[in-house]
Amino acid sequence: MKAYLISIGDELLLGQTVNTNVAFIGSALADINIEVIKSNVVGDNSISIINEFKLAFENADLIITTGGLGPTHDDVTSSCVTEFFNTELVLDEKILEDIKQFFESRGRELTDLNRQQALIPKISTPIRNSKGTAPGFWIEKDGKIFVVLPGVPAEMREMMRNYVIPELKIRNTSLIKTQRLILQTTGIAESMLFDKLGNLDEILGNAKLAFLPNQYGVKLRITAQSESESECANKLFEIEQKIRAKVGRFIYARGEELLEETIGKILTERNLRIAVAESCTGGFITSRITDISGSSNYFERGVVAYSNAAKVEILKVSEDTLQKFGAVSQEVAMQMAEGVRAISGADIGISTTGILGPTGATFYKSVGLVYIGYCDEKICYAKKFLFGNDRIINKQRASQAALEMLRRNLLRIPDED
Repeated sequence: MKAYLISIGDELLLGQTVNTNVAFIGSALADINIEVIKSNVVGDNSISIINEFKLAFENADLIITTGGLGPTHDDVTSSCVTEFFNTELVLDEKILEDIKQFFESRGRELTDLNRQQALIPKISTPIRNSKGTAPGFWIEKDGKIFVVLPGVPAEMREMMRNYVIPELKIRNTSLIKTQRLILQTTGIAESMLFDKLGNLDEILGNAKLAFLPNQYGVKLRITAQSESESECANKLFEIEQKIRAKVGRFIYARGEELLEETIGKILTERNLRIAVAESCTGGFITSRITDISGSSNYFERGVVAYSNAAKVEILKVSEDTLQKFGAVSQEVAMQMAEGVRAISGADIGISTTGILGPTGATFYKSVGLVYIGYCDEKICYAKKFLFGNDRIINKQRASQAALEMLRRNLLRIPDED
């Protein structure tokens, strides 16, 4: 089965919204052995949209569109679908009830404009939306499948997971089975990871390996194909063991698990609590940790001590240390970690202090310089990191480095490369 993806919206063409939907849908389809042959973006123009529908219908077995299902004048996808399939919009009472309940649960009044979202193409099967008001549509015609989804990522993903993917699995009867495994790595650059793995042919055989770097690390995506699901699974297991034998200490999770999720599990298992003192990261580490449900079981507190006065007053950093070494120093990072652990009564304290840029550099301390501190009942130390020139990326990388430093200490993994 071959798929064609169409993203609809002027905001995508103008760069006002990042199109994350295509990445999610492409990955989800690849997982069930459906090949995406093309992905296009079109604006909120009926002629352009219908022309794209025609092109997709001629070249693919599966067409998935996202966007243009809202209640305003520029949301024209529904009318384009009815014109393309020569059908009409009809009221779906179940969808209308969904919309009513959505508004009632939020204490808002249902308008006539929102009622119109319960109108769906007569030839379609509605895809109900548990996170918003715009339903999706599923249409089958001439041996093709045409799926229309809202552009809001959270809504689209829920509908893909709960309806579209299960339906496609039933219909996609390929004899060749495909399975994929993601291994999450951090603390090592893509080139170094490649070098450490060595001869990939010996590791992979006829499987494939993709390196997917981002600001947090490198994902390793392994793809295996076979005539049976069990044989695919066995291949992936063998390859994973070979990879772990070479770079296992850099791997923190399988699948799409985040580093903060991995750490949360370890802390929960060991009944440990942590506290965080942040300067340059401005609460970003605390935010990441507390994004995880259940983090109250292991997270005690986070302190953003941005100024020197805050470091002294709250964390008990020595004024002499600040004057002698400066706020961005190994010594201050250690005292911050030690201080937050002491004032919180947590088992572990971690800290960050640095120069994220683009200003703040000195002759001796450049933009991207960050010190991360770690303190528990046995050890207290700080480590120096040199990141790049982008302030936001530096904040993300510093938070990842701090969490990875925590993971390695929890698991007693040595820091040296």
